[in-house]
Amino acid sequence: MLLKKNQELTVDITSLGINGEGIAKIDGYPIFIKGVLPGEKVNIAITKVTKNFSYARVLNILSFSSDREDPLCPVAGKCGGCTLQHLKYDAQLIFKRDKVKNNIERIGGFKNIEIEPTIGAASPFKYRNKAQYPVSEKNGEMITGFYAENSHRIVPCENCVIGPEINSKIINILKKENIPPYSEEKHSGLLRHIVIRHGFKTDDIMVILVINANSLMLSEECITELKKIGVTSIFVCSNTKRTNVILSNDIKCIYGEDHITEKIEDLSFKISPLSFFQVNTSQTEVLYSTALGLADVTPNKTVIDAYCGTGTISLFIARKAKKVYGVEIVEEAIDCAKENAKINNINNAEFFVGKSEEIVPFLCNEKGISPDIVFVDPPRKGCDASLLEMLKKVLPDKIVYISCDSATLARDLKILCQDNDYKIEKVQPVDMFPHTAHIETVCLLSRKS
Repeated sequence: MLLKKNQELTVDITSLGINGEGIAKIDGYPIFIKGVLPGEKVNIAITKVTKNFSYARVLNILSFSSDREDPLCPVAGKCGGCTLQHLKYDAQLIFKRDKVKNNIERIGGFKNIEIEPTIGAASPFKYRNKAQYPVSEKNGEMITGFYAENSHRIVPCENCVIGPEINSKIINILKKENIPPYSEEKHSGLLRHIVIRHGFKTDDIMVILVINANSLMLSEECITELKKIGVTSIFVCSNTKRTNVILSNDIKCIYGEDHITEKIEDLSFKISPLSFFQVNTSQTEVLYSTALGLADVTPNKTVIDAYCGTGTISLFIARKAKKVYGVEIVEEAIDCAKENAKINNINNAEFFVGKSEEIVPFLCNEKGISPDIVFVDPPRKGCDASLLEMLKKVLPDKIVYISCDSATLARDLKILCQDNDYKIEKVQPVDMFPHTAHIETVCLLSRKS
């Protein structure tokens, strides 16, 4: 059947795509439709036609899935953030497990691998400890919110249901300053972004004002109001380039400490404006405890953490291991890792700056380190192929792979297991980002005898 743009059809939704969009098929030809669920019958209008698939928008839903629920957020479906709020949370967890399973089987080529049920969040709302609000102007008023999907059109939203309520109070105080909002089209105006970071366990709050200028003065009244509601640090970030990068390196603290502190279990971590930190504090504890539980780290074990970031998981490991070596390409992150080790009085963690695929061979070949366990927590693109080949030469007893993209996880598992060196012991999805299609996965591999 040859479809045409704007053609209207009635279709049955049979499955969900990897991003949570509904899929209908006509003679095997897939049509992707946002905001619908398997089991629903819908009227649609085709918006784009290609040789292998089409996109469509919903005109109306004729029959509803029992897994559907009304989103809490008034801009759900408009904002590009939460794409699954219309799907009940238990069903989200099943969808994410199935997503991991499909990737492991289809991309990795594995059969009969048991994927554990997704570990869900105890609180699937108000979990984000970081929010980045773009700023613009509409009808003479400053607006803030989030970008619509695949665009730079701001959907006004100050009280995001996956962030803390205090964010809207902070924004309303800043609005009273009448700082000229930035125009991306004209590259004029002053205030580009408002970034808010929270220490959920410490109640520290950081506010970063990103400006299209070299400096900004806030009134004493504004600073006092922010202080009264709990803000502990205020920064001004100068970013005068035409760029999609939000934060530059030109950041000045104009009030309070030059960092906030967050705790994960009994460990404290300093967070500066540019520091990476997982956005879901409570689920980070779940993720790390799951990874450590699978690794079964004991006091006689030597561990390499090949993508250590600011040392969060390295320091968790160090509490139980003989020695931990952390590797990270970003020098500032290693500085933070060393500082975090000092804060927590941890002396058996050593950190190195550089590419994992270069530093791990250095540690093993030149320093003579023989790791019992290697942790990898790479970016979305997965591990460098040369690192995987190095691991197959070093042959640690266990590899714990923490992945934010199960597609690249599956690809890398195939490489690690293809010469019969390793076998998959357990695959455990952990939901760090409720109401989105993203899923973290912890995988344990053990060396075959």
